[in-house]
Amino acid sequence: MNAKKAKATEKSNLEAKEVIDEDGESERTIVVDWDGPDDPSNPKNWTFRRKWAATAIVSAFTFISPVSSSMVAPATETIAAQFGITNDVLIAMTTSIFVLAYAIGPLILGPLSEIYGRSRVLQAANLFYLVWNLVCGFAQNTTQLLVFRFLAGLGGSAPLSIGGGVLGDVWHPEERGKAIAVYSLAPLLGPVVGPIAGAWIADKSGISVGDRGALGSQSNMWRWVFWSTTIVDAVIQVAGTFWLQETFAPILLERKAEKIRKEISGDPEKGVSDVKTVYSNQEGRTMKEIFQRSLTRPFVLFFREPIAQVIGLYMAFVYGVFYLYLTTIPTIFTQVYHESPGIGGLNYIGLGIGLTVSSQLNAHYMDKIYVHFKNKNNGVGQPEFRVPAMILGSFCLPVGLLISGWAAEERVHWVVTDLGMAFVGAGVIFTFQSMQTYIVDCFTLHAASALASISCLRSLAGFGFPLFAPAMYNAIGFGKGDTILAAVSIAIGLPAPIIFWKYGKAIRMKSKYAKK
Repeated sequence: MNAKKAKATEKSNLEAKEVIDEDGESERTIVVDWDGPDDPSNPKNWTFRRKWAATAIVSAFTFISPVSSSMVAPATETIAAQFGITNDVLIAMTTSIFVLAYAIGPLILGPLSEIYGRSRVLQAANLFYLVWNLVCGFAQNTTQLLVFRFLAGLGGSAPLSIGGGVLGDVWHPEERGKAIAVYSLAPLLGPVVGPIAGAWIADKSGISVGDRGALGSQSNMWRWVFWSTTIVDAVIQVAGTFWLQETFAPILLERKAEKIRKEISGDPEKGVSDVKTVYSNQEGRTMKEIFQRSLTRPFVLFFREPIAQVIGLYMAFVYGVFYLYLTTIPTIFTQVYHESPGIGGLNYIGLGIGLTVSSQLNAHYMDKIYVHFKNKNNGVGQPEFRVPAMILGSFCLPVGLLISGWAAEERVHWVVTDLGMAFVGAGVIFTFQSMQTYIVDCFTLHAASALASISCLRSLAGFGFPLFAPAMYNAIGFGKGDTILAAVSIAIGLPAPIIFWKYGKAIRMKSKYAKK
């Protein structure tokens, strides 16, 4: 149709349009939208209890998968002894290959959630993770373990992108900070909790770090690293089945449109030729269009959106440092401080304290800071109002690296090393919460795809950084090694908040998908 004339009428909270084409033929299309701004079926109008139920379930999904990613770290020497692995890189890969899958999974699962809905994809992916994580406990050789770990990571990666999409669906911007503070804590606290439990399992296995040749003392206790997390995940899966409802607006409105189609299908006298949603008008919702657009959107966002590129690179460095840290902690406390794996694993609590305390502080103030700047901006909110928390993160991360690195190098009391770890945890969480909320504010409708593109790069860093850690620390020590990381974090981290605050809006204005 080249010439159209539209006359809109309303009936039963639906918009019906009469369209007359150039041939003079008339057709009426019903456009389905929410029943006003206070429609209770709109996830943004759900009760707080219902919103927090969705947030809690998504955060639980996001927590248990990263527990699996790092829980195996203290048991790697036990696994190496049983499977005869002597290569340091291969030993590190038994932990980090799970994170490599995090780089690939969201690129597929994030867009799929925009096709089939958040809830379906999240639960299906979690079930996939559950099965392969269980199978990891039955691996009989190195190849099987690496393949099973990778497949488990693919399923476990879903919440990293889809979870942020769920929160963008249900929370208004001025409420979103607290929810994302809880959600973003989960994937960082999970890798801290995991090694604490994994360390005691490794301790019971009877093989300490440096005992790779102790094949006579092999134990299958390490398999409970996988079986225990599978049991917990099964409980979360059942909870999600009952309490995780669909939140993606285009899917919910499409379901509403489908009911209307069935109601009018047997009544041709109504003269309605088609029923669409408001999202069908904005961009086609046929299956072919959806697949073509959604499955390519994460790549488009990363390669064409400067804001996604800048945030992705910065978060990749922070995430890489975090996973490098996780995999070197067992070595520090068993070889430098001569603690058993179980006692050494308790030092992860220092990192966890830094993550948790900083997360709660940030949760308390993030929305208040946002509302403060929104009121000063004539009631108009902007994603850049999330940036102030980054400043604290940019300060805490290098300070923590320097304290913990040199404390371990000089064999200072372990409390000082733990203090440095707490600062590292604070720096990581301040940065992550700020940037994840920024992304959700920028790409609310397509938050899952945006987070998928960023998760890809950061997960590649989480996979790669631990691989070179043993060689670096063996060559130059913990003090100089962490000093290099601190210097890079200063060079990247200090300018980052200034760039986002001053130029973030200008960068967003060039975007096709970001909020203007």
